[in-house]
Amino acid sequence: MRRFSSLILAAAIALTAVPTWAAAPLTAVGVWRNPKDSVHIALRPCGEEICGFVVWASDKAKAKARKGGTPNLVGQQLMRGFVVDKHGVGRGKVFVPDLNKVFTGSATMTSERTLLAKGCLFAGVLCKTQVWTRIDTPS
Repeated sequence: MRRFSSLILAAAIALTAVPTWAAAPLTAVGVWRNPKDSVHIALRPCGEEICGFVVWASDKAKAKARKGGTPNLVGQQLMRGFVVDKHGVGRGKVFVPDLNKVFTGSATMTSERTLLAKGCLFAGVLCKTQVWTRIDTPS
């Protein structure tokens, strides 16, 4: 269960990134924190996709990442290839540092300051959802 919990933490981190939404002028580009406020990521455009990089992590989060095989959590790209579909759902790949593995995930902005992130171990099985909070001023 610890491994699944770690996966969801990293998945949620990486899943928070989605580009400008088709149906509204909301954008996920910015800095977000996970529910425990142990990791902050900056979401930014990478061509037509969105990427997410760790800009701050607690000592505990850094230690978990090191134990899992990721020596430097800050600066690590956790979110890769996120693209938003016509329904406003971003989908892409998430690197989980404390498991040293890549998984799929999705994210949906529910407001200007909140993002609903979902990560699954396998194709929609063993999933967990988290609400991430914007900590910068939206552009």
